[in-house]
Amino acid sequence: MAVMVTGGAGYIGSHMAWKLVEAGESVVVVDRLSTGFDWAVPAEAELIVADIADQDLIQAAMREHAVDAVIHFAGSIIVSESVADPLAYYLNNTVASRSLIESAVRSGVSGFIFSSTAAVYGSPAEIPVREGAALLPESPYGTSKLMTEMMLRDAAAAHGLRYAALRYFNVAGADPEGRIGQSTEGATHLIKVAAEAATGKRDHMTVFGTDYPTPDGTCIRDYIHVSDLVEAHYLALQRLRAGGGNLVANCGYGSGYSVLEVIDAVKRVAGRDFDVRLQDRRPGDAVAIVANSDLARRELGWSPRYDDLETIVAHALRWEEILRARNTATPLRRSGVSAA
Repeated sequence: MAVMVTGGAGYIGSHMAWKLVEAGESVVVVDRLSTGFDWAVPAEAELIVADIADQDLIQAAMREHAVDAVIHFAGSIIVSESVADPLAYYLNNTVASRSLIESAVRSGVSGFIFSSTAAVYGSPAEIPVREGAALLPESPYGTSKLMTEMMLRDAAAAHGLRYAALRYFNVAGADPEGRIGQSTEGATHLIKVAAEAATGKRDHMTVFGTDYPTPDGTCIRDYIHVSDLVEAHYLALQRLRAGGGNLVANCGYGSGYSVLEVIDAVKRVAGRDFDVRLQDRRPGDAVAIVANSDLARRELGWSPRYDDLETIVAHALRWEEILRARNTATPLRRSGVSAA
């Protein structure tokens, strides 16, 4: 048996690949390397450089490696970008995911774990938000993820595919051992951007919107450490393999922090100030969203280890220094199996 990790050279996917390898799993990473890095994939994993929409190649890989489960991270994730170019998001997130789901069904894959998002809720009426809340995404990004959840639900009913859709809140931090972290150029995640500003990679950072109906006027989010999120996926994999039923669950800590509170935490942990500029709101940003993760804790036995904002920030800052040192030399590139 093997686990196929799509987007496994990216931020969250590479952490997942390392977790699986350490657990003794056979791992096949599929990534087109548009934003990911081959060096982030553990050497023990098979790297296939391809698009998940290439069904002939994906199905051949599933059969060759006896893939019994897919953990699907591949996709586009920037809310404002999805507002500006919605059709690209429906193509890359929804249409490509449909192809991957069909490949899994045709290849006899029994389990599918999907990287969903809290953006499916929009700005919920009740916080912390539970999985049964109204699904009212405010961006094409959120809608594209919700559509994939719906496809999984229907494919499961028709074909017996069992799945878990984990709705992420704001993922941040880096591998506590310093092996990998968020490395994409031009990243838009708040803690990543603030860490780049604190370490001098950016000469300033921007806060979008200070007139929201929150205590300090900035958006509120629930920040979850990437390692805790990966652990939830691993537990979901074990649950599906043990015969567990379909699951849609939130992955967050239940604690909300405003944009300005996060920036203050980064300055405090880094021990230095940096330039913060204020601009108008961006389209598609929800006011506040915080997770109720009781379902994940109960069904998966999930017990987060890094539920502390300053710990998350410290790991992100450490990764920026490691990444700076690594980028002073030309990284060695591994050869994958190309779709070309």
